[in-house]
Amino acid sequence: MEVSRPKVGVGVLVCRGSRVLVGRRRSSSGHGTFALPGGHLEFGESWEGCAAREVQEETGLSIQNIKFASVVNSIMQNENQPSHYVTIFMHAELCNPIDEPQNLEPDKCDGWEWVVWPNIPRPIFQPLQSLIESNYKLP
Repeated sequence: MEVSRPKVGVGVLVCRGSRVLVGRRRSSSGHGTFALPGGHLEFGESWEGCAAREVQEETGLSIQNIKFASVVNSIMQNENQPSHYVTIFMHAELCNPIDEPQNLEPDKCDGWEWVVWPNIPRPIFQPLQSLIESNYKLP
């Protein structure tokens, strides 16, 4: 049996005051759970660059003041396809604070909503649940 290596994910805390942007996942990993915008870190990409790219691709939003927030190690054994992710969380603000997200990847997400941190609707994607359990506070 081949043991796969951990992957690196980037989750983005797109903030509007005390609210963060979340969506319900439609992908095989974490299907039906609520998660932040984000995705896989690409070769040669900075964490900030990945955060900006993923948020733009998924929501159409432009972000700024992108800063490291936290990191979690998630071994997801109970998925259809077990996986191991190191998830880097970045904190960001909207370039235009009145912009609203669009669901640009409806095959991967049911839609976006603003929720007060850390009151994320359940069920919660495991890496985000780990961040909440670490008692992470928004800056």
